[in-house]
Amino acid sequence: MTDTTELNAPATPASPAPSHARGRLDTPLIEQTIGDFFADMARQQGSRDALVSRHQGLRYSYAELQREARRLASALLGLGLQQGDRVSIWSHNNAEWVLMQLATAQVGLILVNINPAYRVAEVEYALNKVGCKALVSMAQFKTSDYLAMLRELAPELGRCAPGLLAARRLPELRAVVWIDVAGQGDEQPGMLRFSELLQRGDPQDARIDAVAAQLKNTDPINIQFTSGTTGFPKGATLTHRNILNNGFFIGECMKLTPEDRLCIPVPLYHCFGMVLGNLACFTHGATVVYPNDGFDALTVLETVQAERCTGLHGVPTMFIAELDHPRFAEFDLSTLRTGIMAGSPCPTEVMKRVVSEMHLSQITIAYGMTETSPVSCQSSTDTPLEKRVSTVGTVQPHLEIKIIEPESGAIVPRGTSGELCTRGYSVMHGYWGDAEKTREAIDGEGFMHTGDLATMDEEGYVNIVGRIKDMVIRGGENLYPREIEEFLYRHPLVQDVQVVGVPDARLGEELCAWIIAKPGAAPSEADIREFCKGQIAHYKVPRYIRFVQEFPMTVTGKIQKFKIRDVMKDELGLQEAHTA
Repeated sequence: MTDTTELNAPATPASPAPSHARGRLDTPLIEQTIGDFFADMARQQGSRDALVSRHQGLRYSYAELQREARRLASALLGLGLQQGDRVSIWSHNNAEWVLMQLATAQVGLILVNINPAYRVAEVEYALNKVGCKALVSMAQFKTSDYLAMLRELAPELGRCAPGLLAARRLPELRAVVWIDVAGQGDEQPGMLRFSELLQRGDPQDARIDAVAAQLKNTDPINIQFTSGTTGFPKGATLTHRNILNNGFFIGECMKLTPEDRLCIPVPLYHCFGMVLGNLACFTHGATVVYPNDGFDALTVLETVQAERCTGLHGVPTMFIAELDHPRFAEFDLSTLRTGIMAGSPCPTEVMKRVVSEMHLSQITIAYGMTETSPVSCQSSTDTPLEKRVSTVGTVQPHLEIKIIEPESGAIVPRGTSGELCTRGYSVMHGYWGDAEKTREAIDGEGFMHTGDLATMDEEGYVNIVGRIKDMVIRGGENLYPREIEEFLYRHPLVQDVQVVGVPDARLGEELCAWIIAKPGAAPSEADIREFCKGQIAHYKVPRYIRFVQEFPMTVTGKIQKFKIRDVMKDELGLQEAHTA
């Protein structure tokens, strides 16, 4: 007689798999420089549209964009710039921006992205931190007068020849170029017009190919500033290999082809625009379409219809503004198919509306950070909708991710929260001039520690559930309270300050500052706002300012920021935004 005791015993549940995943390897990495890759694409797709800048009335085919990028590369060499020199761009979206992206890569100059919201103190720090030798700047945007800010920083411009600047506060900077409309606008003493600089170049300049032949795809090619808990922005340094491959695999997730036309209203100074936008398109022969220099919901809708765009990028607040625009129903968006929603947590209901009302049935979600070029995880066009609205997808090809217990470093079981770490080709070259901070971010095994808390399910889908540090995400902008605190400490009437994020229905989070005034001092909210004006970006100025006598602390003297947040939520009647 058979003994059935063992057969009938309840099965022992299998232990959860570890939260660790590797991306596919079936498509090889690109091992060219950006310049060589784009030259090949221009030969293949020469007559196709590469760039449409609607607000400027400009169109370039791939062949035309390659020719003009080479012309600009020649002109930059003519300024005396050499491989490895840093050249910054301080501008919203325009054709000049993408020409700079391609031209600098062509001859090994390192493009430094300056946030157009930066003000005097921030620009001074950024330019000096990486030793920029040349700066290309837009003249103005709305109330921002960029050239006036530069003259405040470098009054020597008024008495120097263009290209020969010697400024006390900007000792490395030699050339300032302003983006003009050819033949229009007053002359700017000490500065070059972009249109005139471009005319100096020669697309056939033999120096271009001579320099290009010396370049390696592991050379740094881009620096993007990302705020840090030290209070000062760090220059995340990225290589050709970093961003070219990331752009390619992002485009693969979207299933881009030369037939696609991608509307890009997100800023180029950020990876979202220049990698998820420009490079995703250029690696697939698709068309880049800029609806405007800055975001405007109406021009996005108009552009999608007029240019028959098949893709649209945006952070959740952009999609909300488009969906809720009073003229939304007037526009034919039926050509849309794909795009990316990223930058901050994507509300489930917004995703559903984007799919149903904007025809974006194949929209994807992307997650990453500047230091990883930026995308580590992404959903694809065929990811089930319930996964697209509740996760940030799975690990990208040629990358490896793990979720660890922050204290021990041990990989946690699937379904358990821990710190997300990523390794592979996308991890940055390092923080410019800061080996110590680089070692803190990238461990001895090459894993980038993101500081984000995440979980991984049994199928490998990742969900971001929080942040280890105190980073605030306001409308897609990553804000670090310590940086803002460091600035507010400079106010002569401020003794101590703590900055936290509080929930906001429209932007996800807003900044709140609790301030202890110096004895006998009585600063007002207006005093604090005036102190910030023109010195730090508008989005870093706290929306809520409270003057207090003390901060909530532990018995060991550690400030409990979560209690500040809770007090403000109660006082203001704020609710946490429900996100996927």
